[in-house]
Amino acid sequence: MDCRVFRSEWYDRKLRKLDKSEIARIEKFEQHLKSEPFSGKPLGYRFFREKKFDGRRLLFLVYEEHFVVFLVTITDKKAQQRDIDFIVSNLKVYKEEIDKILREL
Repeated sequence: MDCRVFRSEWYDRKLRKLDKSEIARIEKFEQHLKSEPFSGKPLGYRFFREKKFDGRRLLFLVYEEHFVVFLVTITDKKAQQRDIDFIVSNLKVYKEEIDKILREL
């Protein structure tokens, strides 16, 4: 069964700032995540991962129990650790957000 992929508001804001070729590349990766949700490098947890491209990093969470990938943000090397720490400290918030999204479907 394929996973559903959702974007956070934070992710959407970052995505809109990129050029069309970068957006196309990211959207292709998003489609790939539907069938291969554990693509990319794990970041301390099996379910928290990153995918590198053109000096940027796409940070996402995988919720196996819901067959969901939640795209959290797009960052660069300079802000990477700060963003990773923020996401880890707010894992419960992201889980609640996914639960809310799924209830509304």
